[in-house]
Amino acid sequence: MFPRLAALPLTLLPGLAGAAEALPHGQRLDLTGHWVGIVSLLVFVVAYALVMSEEFTHLRKSKPVVLAAGIIWILIAWVYHQAGMAEVANAAVRHDLLEYAELMLFLLVAMTYINAMEERRVFDALRSWLIRKGFGLRALFWITGVLAFFISPVADNLTTALLMCAVVLAVGGDNDRFVTLACINIVVAANAGGAFSPFGDITTLMVWQKGIVDFWTFFALFVPSLVNWLVPAAIMHFAVPNARPTASDEMVHMKRGARRIMALFLATIATAVAVHNFVDLPPVIGMLTGLGYLQLLGYYLKRSAHLETGPELGSPVAFDVFKPVARAEWDTLLFFYGVVLSVGGLGFIGYLGQLSSLMYSEWGALTANVSVGVISALVDNIPVMFAVLTMQPEMSLGHWLLVTLTAGVGGSLLSIGSAAGVALMGQARGKYTFFGHLRWTPVVALGYLASIGVHLWLNRPLFS
Repeated sequence: MFPRLAALPLTLLPGLAGAAEALPHGQRLDLTGHWVGIVSLLVFVVAYALVMSEEFTHLRKSKPVVLAAGIIWILIAWVYHQAGMAEVANAAVRHDLLEYAELMLFLLVAMTYINAMEERRVFDALRSWLIRKGFGLRALFWITGVLAFFISPVADNLTTALLMCAVVLAVGGDNDRFVTLACINIVVAANAGGAFSPFGDITTLMVWQKGIVDFWTFFALFVPSLVNWLVPAAIMHFAVPNARPTASDEMVHMKRGARRIMALFLATIATAVAVHNFVDLPPVIGMLTGLGYLQLLGYYLKRSAHLETGPELGSPVAFDVFKPVARAEWDTLLFFYGVVLSVGGLGFIGYLGQLSSLMYSEWGALTANVSVGVISALVDNIPVMFAVLTMQPEMSLGHWLLVTLTAGVGGSLLSIGSAAGVALMGQARGKYTFFGHLRWTPVVALGYLASIGVHLWLNRPLFS
């Protein structure tokens, strides 16, 4: 049996042999050189390799990271228990769980509203309208891009991308070149649109909930985000086929209550902002209050379902608020749990402190933050941003906005760099591919660099 660390001749920190019991209460052990730290790091690397290979293995991304989180914290807790410091590890994991709970409940409410609007056929009606108008392929290229950019700040970039891709496939699905270019444009636009809004991406939500950037300050990223999309879109425009497909006469009507649900979603966002700005409560309290709005509306719609009339409604179907809750992206929510706990565990071990010292002390904040975006193209931006937030480097507000921007739009460099890109590869299988996107990566990179330059110039007062 592994002996108590207080009696070990091998140390967790150089010069502290046999001194674990003498450590001040609450002080953390540096486990970066200990076998527990090394094993934890390897477990996370293997788990994330499985996440990145989800497209080929069909293993849901939440499964390996949830298991990894449990293994990492069990190992940490065992070491601290042996050192007589179990309460330190206990407090640390509870802190990470609280952070996760706030974000998970926030996202759950947002997903519920999006699912409710989908059930009320809001997105189907929008898609139908676009198809009926008979736009040319170049016009559709720009329309879907504009809509992706402006819908993703409110809805998540994944839902937005899937909606716009459905339009592209319905109108120009027989033109592979158009589908490829339109999908790249949608991915870039959806990721860019999510970068200037606290609700547009999980990374921006994490930064806002952490209290580092206030709600309105995020909109300083609007112009840089717009540039990030417009630069590659303007270049790709000339490669889009100049053709006009046949219009469809498909007509889709929204179900009863759809407009009221959209209004309540906006009211919910306003409530979340208000409780955070005016009474200093976590935004999740406002979101959960907004869920109450939807529940009451759901009760009314259910009680008055017999009043539904009109040929577009078909047989009345009562609205049940718990069905949209059940249809939330639980794989994503559990993946987020695994990431937060795993990265939090690695930070508790001491690895993130070393990484922060390397990136933000030796490289400098500008190089480090630009690198975060490039890393986000290979690794999901959620663990990358959570790692930065856990490091808590000393940076100006301008640099915090920069890392928010780069983490949000960096995933557009590759098709596997964002949830939107991965989803569209499945939706437009064989037409929008990894290598199809890769051919246009230099163009997307121009937009990435241009957005950074615009932010550094436009928001230079924030860097002081």
